[in-house]
Amino acid sequence: MIAKLTGRLDSSGAGHAVIDVGGVGYLVEASARTLDALGAVGGDVTIHTEMLVGEDFLRLLGFARAEERDWFRLLTSVQGVGAKVALAILSALEVADLQRALASGDSAMIARANGVGPKLAQRITHELKDKAGALGGIAGSSPARGTTSGPLGDAVTALTGLGFKPGEASAAVAAANEELGAGASLDALVRVALQKAAK
Repeated sequence: MIAKLTGRLDSSGAGHAVIDVGGVGYLVEASARTLDALGAVGGDVTIHTEMLVGEDFLRLLGFARAEERDWFRLLTSVQGVGAKVALAILSALEVADLQRALASGDSAMIARANGVGPKLAQRITHELKDKAGALGGIAGSSPARGTTSGPLGDAVTALTGLGFKPGEASAAVAAANEELGAGASLDALVRVALQKAAK
């Protein structure tokens, strides 16, 4: 969503921002890195959102970049990793550092995040090690890239909307992107990714 930042809370860690969209204020949970990236209060912002819905709650989460949202989805696919822990990990580590930690099996780096003990860090590393490279094709290895993931991120969103787990969707889209090459259309990515995911 494109909106105006009207306030922020808990900016020293994962916290909240108040986003004004057409005169309506939304309280958005975000990582410390997203809060820093949003800039000054009163400025226009573009934020990628994810809504969590439960029996007794609605939570809106915001991300400065689509790739951060993709990693949030991947992290929360691990048993025992909820939104709070995923945001803590994304606050503690840049996306590129997280990808490297997972790819190399460095659970100690992941355990640096608040609320992540050694056992949980090992589970995250074990479950996501093989998926880190696949999502890297979407997120890119450069934390300074700062661009959205475009058709790749949209294709992941499409597959998760069809019921695929975030990790499965990311891996399938990365494989499709590798097969089709740069500049593939969203339709082609989704079609090939569905074939990859079905195998």
